Amino acid sequence: MKYKDFGTLEDLEEHYLNKNLDHIDDYIASIFEFMAEDGDLEATLSQLRTVVKVKGMGETAELIGMSRQGLQKALSPKGNPTVKTFNKVLGTLGYRLSVRAIAE
Repeated sequence: MKYKDFGTLEDLEEHYLNKNLDHIDDYIASIFEFMAEDGDLEATLSQLRTVVKVKGMGETAELIGMSRQGLQKALSPKGNPTVKTFNKVLGTLGYRLSVRAIAE
């Protein structure tokens, strides 16, 4: 499959992660590092949605008590998930939010 077969960057990332499941931990870490640097919630939600798609959107939605469509909307670039939803999604993926001091 050639890169031109992918419609969007999200499609390419999803394909890559499906083929390289062992890279998901680093991918998730980078998502939140970039969000901490630039505050781009839209990009963060889009990238997290990609991970959830790889892991299973329907399964994840069921585990957190949402409909598949509701979860897709919450993780869309225009989504506005609550912290509770965000934490539930991360929890189903085996992660949690944490806070650390900003180095001066």
